[in-house]
Amino acid sequence: MRTITQQCKDIIKREGINLKSAVEYDVNGKVHSLSIEWIVDTFMQASVDSHQIFLDALKLSLEVKGMGIDKFFEDMGQLLLMTHLSDKLEV
Repeated sequence: MRTITQQCKDIIKREGINLKSAVEYDVNGKVHSLSIEWIVDTFMQASVDSHQIFLDALKLSLEVKGMGIDKFFEDMGQLLLMTHLSDKLEV
């Protein structure tokens, strides 16, 4: 059986998206670039229950008119980036 990580990556490839492609964010004039693969792998470090939620949300992004997989990864990457940057501020 394929892992949830592999299922996510298979969906991304099937949609014609290169896992090495990146989403860029400008935060206060500094550009941060996160690869699609990094976003998936980082979410897969969360709890096992979160893995299925991520996969379900990815599948739903393909079905929701106007959202799409690109917007899904923009939002997921932004969530990770903001979490990372806020953790740095707390130090």
